[in-house]
Amino acid sequence: MRSSVGRTNIITKTTTRFHLLRLALGHLSRATLWLCKSLLSKTLGVFFYSSSMDDLFLSDADDLLPDLYTPYDRKRPLSPLFDHFDYEDDSKKLYLVPYRWWKEVQSGTTEQIAGVLYSVSLDDESESEIVLKLRKLEVYGKMMKAEEGVSGREYALVHEALFSWTLKRYSDSKTFMKEAWSLSVAADYWQDLFTLLIRLCFSPEADSLVVKIGLKDNLGDLFKRACCIFNTNSELLYIWDFSGQTNLFILNEKVNLCNDSSRQPRKEIPLELHVHGFPVSQKERNEEKEDLSNSLLSDSGYRGIGSLGLIGLQNLGNTCFMNSALQCLVHTPQLVDFFLGDYQKDINYKNPLGMNGELALAFGELLRKLWAPGTIPVAPRKFKLKLSSFAPQFRGYNQHDSQEFLAFLLDGLHEDLNRVKCKPYTEVKDAKGCPDEEVAEEYWQNHLARNNSIIVDICQGQYRSTLVCPDCRKLSVTFDPFMYLTLPLPSTVMRTMTLKVISTDGIMLPSECTVVVPKSGKLNDLIDALSVRCSLRNDENLLLAEIYKNQIFRWLDDPCDSLALIRDEDRLVAYRLPRDSDSSPLVVFSHMRMPSFYEKTNWQFFGVPLVARITDLSSGYNICNHFQKLLNPLLLPIKDVVNDFDGDDGAMGTSGNKTSKMEDVVGPSVLDSGADPVSVTEDDSHEDDNFKFYLVENMVSTEIKMNEPELISGFKKSLDVHVHWPDKMIEKCDRDSLGSLPVVFRPHSFAREPQESVSLYKCLEGFLQEEPLGPDDMWFCPSCKKHQQANKKLDLWRLPEILVFHLKRFSYNWMLNGKLGTYVDFPIEDLDLSDYISHQHSQSGNRYRLYAVSNHYGAVGGGHYTAFVDIGHGRWYEFDDGSVHSVTIDSIKTSAAYVLFYRRVPDL
Repeated sequence: MRSSVGRTNIITKTTTRFHLLRLALGHLSRATLWLCKSLLSKTLGVFFYSSSMDDLFLSDADDLLPDLYTPYDRKRPLSPLFDHFDYEDDSKKLYLVPYRWWKEVQSGTTEQIAGVLYSVSLDDESESEIVLKLRKLEVYGKMMKAEEGVSGREYALVHEALFSWTLKRYSDSKTFMKEAWSLSVAADYWQDLFTLLIRLCFSPEADSLVVKIGLKDNLGDLFKRACCIFNTNSELLYIWDFSGQTNLFILNEKVNLCNDSSRQPRKEIPLELHVHGFPVSQKERNEEKEDLSNSLLSDSGYRGIGSLGLIGLQNLGNTCFMNSALQCLVHTPQLVDFFLGDYQKDINYKNPLGMNGELALAFGELLRKLWAPGTIPVAPRKFKLKLSSFAPQFRGYNQHDSQEFLAFLLDGLHEDLNRVKCKPYTEVKDAKGCPDEEVAEEYWQNHLARNNSIIVDICQGQYRSTLVCPDCRKLSVTFDPFMYLTLPLPSTVMRTMTLKVISTDGIMLPSECTVVVPKSGKLNDLIDALSVRCSLRNDENLLLAEIYKNQIFRWLDDPCDSLALIRDEDRLVAYRLPRDSDSSPLVVFSHMRMPSFYEKTNWQFFGVPLVARITDLSSGYNICNHFQKLLNPLLLPIKDVVNDFDGDDGAMGTSGNKTSKMEDVVGPSVLDSGADPVSVTEDDSHEDDNFKFYLVENMVSTEIKMNEPELISGFKKSLDVHVHWPDKMIEKCDRDSLGSLPVVFRPHSFAREPQESVSLYKCLEGFLQEEPLGPDDMWFCPSCKKHQQANKKLDLWRLPEILVFHLKRFSYNWMLNGKLGTYVDFPIEDLDLSDYISHQHSQSGNRYRLYAVSNHYGAVGGGHYTAFVDIGHGRWYEFDDGSVHSVTIDSIKTSAAYVLFYRRVPDL
């Protein structure tokens, strides 16, 4: 018992000491903490679990350690050391700006911000240090309701998120665009952002905050600028604190003084103060006037505003899909304003469908980093870690679909920010012939009763879905919300295919036909194109087959089969057959020859098989006559045959080479080169000058006798007949017509196919057109009491502020995956949907302007994602992971466009 108590006391004392150690370690960097953690976790493992050690040394930030050793971090001044000022928290970073500029930018906003007013006096002035005393004058309830100001200069102190929001609002204003081209006005608003290292302490005697700016802590030029900014000789100086940090610091110091028996003030606290918007001296202004002119006319802008919103995202390993979608979202104007403001008040921590607000907090933190002044790329490790904890499919470093990630993120943000704490039960009443307007409004209000967030406010619209039963014509109309529209790409991407067409009339020679068909079309599209190309008669039809190793590998007889199943290297034949003989058996004649003396093989296949529908199979003569009829167009004229035998004896010895064109048609590699199913000995027919026919059934061949009746047992849908050719007959045929067979498509090295294009409006029409439901998605008809393949029609009813189009480029099925590289011609400045919406809302317009594009380059399952973003006033930039550079508006439209982001513009 005593031993247990003693051990408990030891652990208690050790825990207390480590609590003090944790406070002391607050002065150390994260890299040092990580090193301490690795050492102490081994030494003190007896007393603590590893999880406790992780919590003690801030293990949540371990994934950020690789980012600590950037050149930017090495140049940064010391971080603040007091416990409640965490420099990594964006809300604690302080910015000093002119109050007049701040107030002008804030004018017209509905949300008013409270502020604390301080009078500033110069306590001590020397050549090496500025000492300022800040005394609180009065706390105003709301900034816009405060007095117009006080006599003298006024500055404003704000945190980073509020500063970024104000700076963005200023850069987006028309006033800025007008003033930006005036050098005199631009010089007055010289937006140079620089950092001062200041030291804070509290003076209990004067009940004021003391600020010290020393030359030893700052560069000489920056110290001179600080002397000009905080000079109080000419007029009084006042500072408005809208960050709330100074008041919090003073209160904390007063509490510490009450708890400290020695009544000694705390040590000075170093802190970074970011200064923005103050003009330089007249001399420096004249020297930099020319540089300012050049920077204003450049695409990148100048140091302060030009870099706002132009921060890239580091690729953590196949995370370009995430970076592309994030850049499009964080440049959505309404989301920027929302997350740079007080968005935490909207977080729903108790929503069972949400993520405890963690996803919204992670996204908000990332957005604020991307809108902070600077150009250093941000590593979104914290965000990805939080995302992976709620969405295991995005765990690891595999490539994903940016649209799938976008859909999950928008849905997750909506649930985290849902203002509805308790979702009511809603039930749609029977319309009973009510107007669509009333029914749609009821659906929408029921939706808002359960879903109310910033995502719903700006990203969700409504469409009308109409289902019609094909049997009883029962009509079902519903009004459903949508977050984005997935548009199918019309089959305008064409494909060139070449086939050999062989007639069975015994007159026409075989010919090659090249047609152009939709790449994502059906076999029926190929048959229709061939019928036109070869002038197919009304009493004929086409039967397509794939040839492999001089045999028919498979029949292409299903008109609904996708053309994607036919490869470019395949070899196809289209047989012209009489339509009136469709009920007769189909006889396939496969050609075989005896190889030369030096080839150690038996009879082998050559040439292209011939087919015919034969009604009378009662004798071998009928089969032989039909074959000779098919062969007639392939026989050479007698003159050409005689010429073939002219010459020396060596010419006759080359007959094996002359038939090489008819041998071994290269085809699919899915079959093994097995032995010939028909095995005939050499002395059986090699010396015979006539054709020999063999009927093959179940791998067994039986010779067909000419002078004997041929008994075919039962009705046969098709027959396989192998024809053994004598050498002299091979010499009498046109070997090119009989043996040559082109591939479906042979790409040319220097030929480039013209790029097919389709308009975005055409894609939208394809989305809205009526179509039957698929067999796996049938609708249960309440009238017929069974599932029906109903006809479905969609109509746009209510459009959102932010309209997202997903171009369905990727296709997946059980056999193959593919990507459509169709060039979609989408509007940039004016997307007018007035003709595509079924209900006109007077309070909103139907015109949109493009502001972001998520691009995908490469093939399905891989490739690379980038983003094009309009940061305002038609200034387009490409975000390629951590690289950001300006692009012209002409380069925005490419065949890589995958997800399009539009924002509503007011009607003129």
